[in-house]
Amino acid sequence: MELGDNDKRLLSEINVTPFVDVMLVLLIIFMVTAPMMIQGMDVELPKTTARAIDNKEENIVITIDRHKDIFVNNARIPQPQIKKYMQHLKETATGREVLLRADRSVPYGLVVEIMAQIRAAGIEKLGMVTEPLEEKR
Repeated sequence: MELGDNDKRLLSEINVTPFVDVMLVLLIIFMVTAPMMIQGMDVELPKTTARAIDNKEENIVITIDRHKDIFVNNARIPQPQIKKYMQHLKETATGREVLLRADRSVPYGLVVEIMAQIRAAGIEKLGMVTEPLEEKR
């Protein structure tokens, strides 16, 4: 056996540097775009002094915008179907709290009517979303 025969072996090492570069670029892209993907309804909430709700898990959010359109987790639901839709959600999403967000220009009667439909669907955990009251100095 000669000394030169061992030099002709194939090297089967994987170069991970390009892979790491691509992963870092993807990480940066996701970090920049993730905050932009959060969407919601544009609602001007009433201001009040109340304690914050513990957000242990994903809540069901019902939004009433200034045009009196009703959204359940960003899906538009006609008002007559709220009770039926909430009954379905109660069966599939047990233990989740329902939060009601209503624009301050929405009539009080409509908010109470939606709350009554939610209660009629058998949902007991219902919270109201407001903005903190600004203290005057």
